[in-house]
Amino acid sequence: MNIPWLTVLGLLPLAGALLLVALPRTAARAAGLAVSLLALVLGGWVVAQHLAGAPLAEQVPWIPQIGAYWALGPTDGLSLTMVALTLVLTPVVLLASWRDEDRRGGASEAVRDVAEVRQREQVLVGAGGPERPATVGGGAGGGAATAAEQPRRWSARAFFALVLALEGFALLAFLTTDVLLFFLLFDAILLPMYFLIGAFGGANRKRAASRFLIFALGGGLIMLASVIGLYVVSARAGEPSFLVADLAALGIGGEVGRWLFVGFFIAFAVKAPMVPVHTWLPDAAEESTPAGAVLLVGILDKLGTFGMIRFCLGLFPEASLWATPVVLVLALVSILYGALAAIGSKDLMRLVAFTSISHFGFIVLGIFAWTSQSMSGSILYMLNHGLSTAALFLVVGYLVKRRGSRSVEAFGGVQKVAPVAAGLLLFAGLSTLALPGLSSFVSEFLVLAGTFSRYPAVAAVATLGIVLAALYILLMYQRTMTGPVTDDVRDHVRSDLDGRERLTLAPLVVLIVVLGFFPAPVLDAVAPVVGATLEQAGVADPAPSVGQEAN
Repeated sequence: MNIPWLTVLGLLPLAGALLLVALPRTAARAAGLAVSLLALVLGGWVVAQHLAGAPLAEQVPWIPQIGAYWALGPTDGLSLTMVALTLVLTPVVLLASWRDEDRRGGASEAVRDVAEVRQREQVLVGAGGPERPATVGGGAGGGAATAAEQPRRWSARAFFALVLALEGFALLAFLTTDVLLFFLLFDAILLPMYFLIGAFGGANRKRAASRFLIFALGGGLIMLASVIGLYVVSARAGEPSFLVADLAALGIGGEVGRWLFVGFFIAFAVKAPMVPVHTWLPDAAEESTPAGAVLLVGILDKLGTFGMIRFCLGLFPEASLWATPVVLVLALVSILYGALAAIGSKDLMRLVAFTSISHFGFIVLGIFAWTSQSMSGSILYMLNHGLSTAALFLVVGYLVKRRGSRSVEAFGGVQKVAPVAAGLLLFAGLSTLALPGLSSFVSEFLVLAGTFSRYPAVAAVATLGIVLAALYILLMYQRTMTGPVTDDVRDHVRSDLDGRERLTLAPLVVLIVVLGFFPAPVLDAVAPVVGATLEQAGVADPAPSVGQEAN
């Protein structure tokens, strides 16, 4: 029996999401985690098939009148790397959210606000004041606590279903080789993420979710114009087709190719995110739950850099080379701006979001440096960034939940009362700043080394991002974890990470260490994709200048 395993892999989480809606609340968590683990096992088998020399592929006519196909695969190193990241992070996120019903489903700032309201009510009543709700914020602008700040019933069933839906859409998007199908999935994945922010986020969750959706849909509409343009170009060439292989064979270049490239690149730059279309990310990450922030930055945003390689470079190599100088400048600006903004951030969740803007700058830099080393490093960076940032967001989330505040100034001396949490925060931070021996170091080194061989001045400026990364991580750790224990920390942070929280972080820690010492399997898997992309663009690695001088 010819089973469409790639389709099964993508639809399994979506079916699980529908199943959770029909299950009782008591069974939703276990069923959701079981579905994600089953998908992980199936995904491992798909990866094993590819490594054994039998890549999977499916292609069925979907809308033959316009040349649209339900086309998944053939699997390659790029798609499977992103699939593996999605399959690993999903059960981690579900396990990390296992007990979130113990508090309301938004950011802990609202919990703190409500606690302050109750405390002030008690003070007023005790002092003989009027027995009425106190205001939050004080001053002339202070008003009664809004409904957005009140505790809400946290629905594990809805949250787990949305996570599984996002996983399913992401898997199909990373596997598809039909441009129209990718566009639909590119937009469909916005819906579960919108509700994960808007329904479970912090006090300003609705504003953050709307901002996220407006930016993403705006980029998607621009990309739609380019998708339609591809249909026109392919139809004029003889037969309409949305298959990546057919479109790449057309050699779309010139002014048409450049305009189509711009449409795709803008959409991917918004998703990535790159300066100046990055402003939605800090708000979205700040107002998300930590698990939601992991999905946002670890999975959904990777569609941007994935799309740059698969579609921008794959379909429009001439236009990609034409745009390279501008893209390199934008990448450098993202690297430096994100790092400087992280140094100045006073909100822990926002700080981690700004670090991601800087890291995505490195990824885009490696893609458009046009060397095999830099592009391989970028793909590996996408994987490593997902792991390290997930660990950082989750540890920060655990600490914020205990302290009741996201503010850096609200912490101090935590390592004396929660040494495991402090140690894991330092580990995740060191991975983020690319400490040698941890996974991010290999990818960052490859990006910079490959960039230096073609654009030495650009690589030299980008190296400043490494110095700034050390500053924002070590300063954050010093201000929150070291020094004397503050009274607020002593009153609120009364427990270290429990067994479930440590189990959640364990696979991330193991993978970060293993890939730090043994990245060869991933690099070997992505090498054919990198080689084919450069060959299609007619670009070869620069010859070693030292060898030329010696001759």
